Amino acid sequence: MTESETVTVGDRLIDAAQKLLARKGIRATTMIEIAEEAGVSRAWLYRHFPDKTALLGAAIVRLNDALWSGSRAELDSLYTFAEQLAAGVRLGRGAYDDPGALVMRLRNDEPEEFALCTGAGVSGLVPDLAAFWLPYVEAAVDRGEIHPRHDLAEVAEWVARVLISLGTVPGETIDIDDNAAVLRYMRRYLLPGLVADPGPAHLGT
Repeated sequence: MTESETVTVGDRLIDAAQKLLARKGIRATTMIEIAEEAGVSRAWLYRHFPDKTALLGAAIVRLNDALWSGSRAELDSLYTFAEQLAAGVRLGRGAYDDPGALVMRLRNDEPEEFALCTGAGVSGLVPDLAAFWLPYVEAAVDRGEIHPRHDLAEVAEWVARVLISLGTVPGETIDIDDNAAVLRYMRRYLLPGLVADPGPAHLGT
């Protein structure tokens, strides 16, 4: 079998693993089912991946890359931090429906199995989202939308917590599925605090 054919088999196995993860989750997915879904023998499966953990780990890594790449491409097309934040709420709201965000469901529903597949040092959702948002926070500082004396890592984590809350906890004063309403909310309540000088308390004096 040629190198290109080998790569194709590997891709087919990862594709099959992703489909089964979406349907059944980590615990209920078996290597036999993955081989059948991919249309390959178990012998070929084990030539590419030594065990279930390795194969599902490869599938989760690819899902994670797709999720963040897709989100980043959309946010990069927007011009203000408020617009990016509003889009972030919408993207978070769709996380449980978007196949590309399956990784978030797996992490929440099967955290131990998820950690085993992706490595013992898997970060939590808030640190991951904070790291994702940090470049956007830094760019907002450059545009004058966030005061430069803020602790930017702290801002990024606060943004992650706000977006998770808005995306998952219902309220009575805002329709989270109305992008224009979310954008007004960001401009009215979130951005003023970020553009203001954090003052002496931030500096610890």
